[in-house]
Amino acid sequence: MYSEKVMDHFQNPRNVGEIENASGVGTVGNAKCGDIMRIFLDIDDEGIVRDAKFKTFGCGAAVATSSMATELVKGKTIQEALQVTNKAVMEALDGLPPVKVHCSLLAEEAIHAALWDYAEKHHIVIEGLERPKNDISEGEEEEEY
Repeated sequence: MYSEKVMDHFQNPRNVGEIENASGVGTVGNAKCGDIMRIFLDIDDEGIVRDAKFKTFGCGAAVATSSMATELVKGKTIQEALQVTNKAVMEALDGLPPVKVHCSLLAEEAIHAALWDYAEKHHIVIEGLERPKNDISEGEEEEEY
């Protein structure tokens, strides 16, 4: 069901914790499944993500995607970090089961939310960055039971 990489990042997550005085913090959730993800970014004066940490409340796939997302943005420019999509996170983890794809969306939105927070704190506009959703289930069609 889960790839070896997903299991590794779930059982041995990288970058767990908080960054004190983070450059940007993004918190997003999914009301439908209850997952909540918070990503902390430390961005230097050159616009490079020097460190990334996360705190996630959720399933194993949510923890694994948080771990991988923080690994993918470290050392990247703001613009490169913005390009880390849910697809990139899933590919880096060798895939996710269809019912867990929303976890990778959560990771992408949490990165965007942290970048949005950084941009607001520094009174800048990041080209291509839109206001993130607090709840990724917003805008999804209601499922009928």
